[in-house]
Amino acid sequence: MAETLARTRSFTNPIHAILLAFPVALYPAALLSDITYLNTAVIQWTNFSSWLIAGADVFAGLVLAWALVSQFLGRTRPRGWAYVIVVALMFIAGVLNAFQHARDGWHSVGTFGLVLSILCTILAFVAAFLAYGQTQVKEYRA
Repeated sequence: MAETLARTRSFTNPIHAILLAFPVALYPAALLSDITYLNTAVIQWTNFSSWLIAGADVFAGLVLAWALVSQFLGRTRPRGWAYVIVVALMFIAGVLNAFQHARDGWHSVGTFGLVLSILCTILAFVAAFLAYGQTQVKEYRA
């Protein structure tokens, strides 16, 4: 009798998940502190955002390096290049965001800093979805 087994598996391994968890958590936290700064004008919120973005950028760089090595060693599945592109865009936007937040005063966040924080947050969520959205694998046994 033939049977079909369906199971799900993630796109990458557990260490990669730990590395990706930091940008997924830190970019939205930076976005929230940017919004808080724009509402309160307390300068400490921009400092907090800068440190959150710097931490997210460090781990985004590690995630990008890991994704590139995995892609070139052939350890990924078909959506691997889409994931690498999203992570690369997230890293580039994060570095630009860090430069923007390094500016002085009100201009450090402003409209462009907020847009970059929103973009980094969206790209981090898309990267997490691409990496850990469920992939269904069907096995047919005779």
